[in-house]
Amino acid sequence: MLITYHSVTGNTEKMAEGVADGAGAVVGTTVNLKRVSEVTTEDLLSADAVIIGSPVYFGSVSGEVKVFLDNWFLKYGVFRDAKMRNKVAAAFVTGAAISNGKETAMLAIHAALLMNQMVIVSPGGALGAYGASATTGPDSPGIDEKKLESARALGKRVAEFAAILQRGSRT
Repeated sequence: MLITYHSVTGNTEKMAEGVADGAGAVVGTTVNLKRVSEVTTEDLLSADAVIIGSPVYFGSVSGEVKVFLDNWFLKYGVFRDAKMRNKVAAAFVTGAAISNGKETAMLAIHAALLMNQMVIVSPGGALGAYGASATTGPDSPGIDEKKLESARALGKRVAEFAAILQRGSRT
């Protein structure tokens, strides 16, 4: 499983680590945790599942995450031949306010994943206020244990779903 993210303040990175902890708790899951700038074509092709995390800027993903997703066509070459088809995918975001556009940022990631014919696994709960997102502004607790638990739950859910698909593809 590839868990990739962009983080400036460390909040999205901390959530990514929580997602990785949850995924790693599922027997048989190998986790590859990388910044989006470090991901290679082989990382994408070898992953059964991809989870992407981004901070929210002006109601959307960070520029780095947008470039990463845009590169699926040109740099990585996985879009044209649907090389990510039927792989499991999910997203998580962090933002400075209660909403701050977390819902729209997460949907932007989902749109890119769906265009690559991937299977989206939801984090559970509402996309922005609950689920796999965190409020990190000056009046918030930042990445507290409650948010880390939601990140772990996302990682675990995606890893379990990917394992089910892997078992099914062998029969």
